[in-house]
This record gives sequence, structure tokens and C-alpha cells, in this order.
Amino acid sequence: MRRMVAETRLHPADLILPAFVREGVSEPVPISAMPGVVQHTRDTLRKAAVEAVEAGVSGIMLFGVPEDAKKDAAGTAGTDPDGILQVAIRDVRAEVGDELVVMSDLCLDEYTDHGHCGVLDQEGRVDNDATLERYAEMAQVQADAGVHVVGPSGMMDGQVGVIREALDTIGKEDVAVLAYTAKYASAFYGPFREAVGSSLTGDRKTYQQDAANVRESMRELALDLEEGADMVMVKPAGPYLDVLARVADAVDVPVAAYQISGEYAMIEAAAEKGWIERDKAILESLTGIKRAGAQMILTYWATEVAQRIGRG
Repeated sequence: MRRMVAETRLHPADLILPAFVREGVSEPVPISAMPGVVQHTRDTLRKAAVEAVEAGVSGIMLFGVPEDAKKDAAGTAGTDPDGILQVAIRDVRAEVGDELVVMSDLCLDEYTDHGHCGVLDQEGRVDNDATLERYAEMAQVQADAGVHVVGPSGMMDGQVGVIREALDTIGKEDVAVLAYTAKYASAFYGPFREAVGSSLTGDRKTYQQDAANVRESMRELALDLEEGADMVMVKPAGPYLDVLARVADAVDVPVAAYQISGEYAMIEAAAEKGWIERDKAILESLTGIKRAGAQMILTYWATEVAQRIGRG
């Protein structure tokens, strides 16, 4: 009876798998703070993409992890056509074609030696406009590699418009932009920093949003849509379901939410302690995100959950 009258139904097609691919490794590298998640080799990433397709997952969001020696102040590995992320995009497209929406993280933090999402000025502050120039380059090399959707996650002012123009300039009008519209300076990102080998010291409060505010997110939403965003995202998901609901009610474009590393780690850790029922907690958390208005959910459990619930 509960199943028959359920108002919200989770489907594999709602899910997007975030995946990390690391340069220079011959075996997957486990991420200690995220049990079950690894930094993939190129070969294991291909296999993960195939598994996601077979499970009915809709998309995969790729994050590149370069060798430390290739990091520099400008994050040049992020715009190298042969950089790890661009290679991974080509690998996945070659393996699964259009059976999976291939998305890419468009940000410099994985590639800079200081770990910030942009280039720094002489006083050590993130230079918004100089960073936009780098984002335009990143968008173009990722599009040339074959990505379907770029996800600018750096929260620079004007990033969506600059990226849209850069893509259109090279004839990549069909590459969509998933705007990280409401990305908060959250305490829940900790495990992710291990996942991407971040060099960051300090925080990103000068460009990510304040957890206390929602009107700020709605202003960002209006700006992103005006600049040409095809889809919008709220990140993190669980602690910001009210923001997600506000955004979903306000727009007529697809809305995504990212169930981030800390959300994943909390459930896995509590389940390992025997304090909660793991599988039920995972499904409940994802159902809550969808109920709040997300049409697409980025979650590290994407393939597992899709396999469990089936295509229906």
C-alpha cells in the first residue's frame, strides 16, 4: 500500500555518479574517508562507466587528479588537452558513447598548487576576472575532448556567461552548462579534499556562499539563468533542502543536487558502527533530496542504488 501511493519515486535515471580518475596509478586508490569510493585508473574508470550504464544511471561527473608535480599556480594541467581529465573524458566517451551523459568538473582547485578554485593576485586573493579567462580555456578543451555537460564549480562571478560564450565561439553550442548556482562554504567537503588530493590550506569563504543565507542563492540563480545556464545545482544537498526547494519552485530548467562527500561519509560511518541501517538510510536520504525538488542527484551511491531499485 505504501509503495502504491508513494508521492515520490526514486529512479536510476535520476542519478549521476561522481567519479575520480588519478594520473599515474596502476591500481585504484581507496579514499579512506569515503569507504567504497576510489581514485580510479583509466581502465577502472571505463569499467565504472559501463557498470553505471548497465544499472540505468543517467550521467557521470568526472574529476581529474593530476600528479603533484604537474600542479602550479595557474592550474595549467587543467587546460592541457592531454591532462588527466581530458583524457578521461575521451576514454569514457570511447567506452560508452552517448549511453551516459558525460559531465566534467570545470574548476582549477585540483590543478593548482595552492588548492584554490582560481588564480591568485599578488596579495594571495582569488582574482575573479583572471580566473574567468582560465575557465573559458577549460571549457573549450573539455568540449574538444567530447564532454556533454560542463559543471563550473568555482563560484566566480560571471562564470556561466564566459563559459557559454567560450563554447559557442568554437562551435560547441550543444555542450550544456550545469551551473553550481548555490554552492555553500560547507564543513561537509572534508573527504572530497582527500579524494582530489587538494593542496588547499584555509577555506573558500570569499567565493562560496554563507550557510546562513538563502536570498544570496536566489540572486545567484537569477544571474546564472540570465547568463545562459542550462541546468542549475544546489550543493551540498542534505543540509540545504530548503534552498533546493526554493530553487526548484523558482525555475523551469532542470535542477540538480549534489549529495557530497561528508554526507556520504556520515552514513557510511554510522552504519559501520551499527548505529543506523545503511541501505535504508541511503534510500531515505536520496528520496528526501528528490522530494525537495531535485530532478538529478549526484551521489557516490548512484550505481549501487540504481542496481538495487531497478529500472522499474
